[in-house]
Amino acid sequence: MGHILAGLKVIDAASYVAGPAATTVMADFGADVIKVEPPTGDSYRSLAARYRTDYNWQLTSRHKRALGLDLKTAEGQAVLLSLVDQADVLVVNFNAKQLAEYQLDYAALKQRNPRLIFAQITGYGTRGPDRNKRAFDLSAWWARSGIMDMMKPLGGAPVNGVGGVGDHASAMSLFGVVMLALYDRERTGLGASVSTSLIANGAWSNGMHLQGMIAGYDLAAVLDKHGYRSPFVMSYLTRDDRYVVLVGPNPQREWPKLCRALGHSEWLQDSRFADMTGVMALRDEVRDLFARAMGRYKLDEVVRRLEAEDVTFSVLEKNSDVIHDAHLIENEVIIKTASDHPDYQWTVASPIHIAGQVKKVPTDAPAIGAHSRDILDELGYTTTQIDELIAHGIVKGR
Repeated sequence: MGHILAGLKVIDAASYVAGPAATTVMADFGADVIKVEPPTGDSYRSLAARYRTDYNWQLTSRHKRALGLDLKTAEGQAVLLSLVDQADVLVVNFNAKQLAEYQLDYAALKQRNPRLIFAQITGYGTRGPDRNKRAFDLSAWWARSGIMDMMKPLGGAPVNGVGGVGDHASAMSLFGVVMLALYDRERTGLGASVSTSLIANGAWSNGMHLQGMIAGYDLAAVLDKHGYRSPFVMSYLTRDDRYVVLVGPNPQREWPKLCRALGHSEWLQDSRFADMTGVMALRDEVRDLFARAMGRYKLDEVVRRLEAEDVTFSVLEKNSDVIHDAHLIENEVIIKTASDHPDYQWTVASPIHIAGQVKKVPTDAPAIGAHSRDILDELGYTTTQIDELIAHGIVKGR
């Protein structure tokens, strides 16, 4: 069976995570993605390698063809422009100064290729005083958006955001807007310039709390003063040192279920807890009751009891358990690769599925410049010209 994006040519000239992760989704569905990186390699390669292997690079660069190219040279820019002439999509995370330096201004590219979708991912947007400010997801998605302000334990400092989370979330927005532009191109025949940013995605992810602030309700200030207090939306420790997270936005529904599940039906007869007003007035005491009851049981028993009463909850899983979760494997969230590399037998799938359509089976990500010769040959460069570009360090090839 063919892939839904087969025949789509995508130039991935972005670095690090968000932009390349968006093109990974396209590659999963069959797009021909050419990864353009400096002859020394995208520095994201070494970020993962400094810990053990290039496992992050494998995740973000599967299915792609690699072209090592020095965009700081006129010859390197000429190669990229030749690619753009034939491309459907160009993905970048360059700021305005870099776009001008590399001759990638959209107005000029549009003249060369009117059907091009020019997709830009930035930290803080394309306008305003911070448009050229360097950003990673910790700064733009987590911190600037207010998300970390919601993660402060009572009396403590904010908990640091987890690296890559905001990048992968933002990647899906970039993927979505590229697909929207391609859909519009089917109607008009014309490409477009599309963009998103880490800060826009962070604000959207934090939208419930920001909308509350707009309406005059500052939940962060409440948390600063009181901390999280609802016993129905909290983590509890089991006897074997595992955590169970209750997610009960409807306490009236959850209260009797929890009383029975935790072996304390007598709480339902306690006059102090005759209604939800009484329960929530004594929320700290109820939280302690839940904590003591949960702490009596090991995780397996807690799960059995909560499931028997249809309580809304989740086990706080360890990463080491997530990658072996049979349910996730059955739902193709964690998938088998076709790699022989011992550290890359399994990987994380891109998070969308289309009935009747298949994704490519993940293979090893390419080495720097692994496909440079093939790509330049497709562009019409002669063997002599390719050898000269490699000899002068403008192209990394084999």
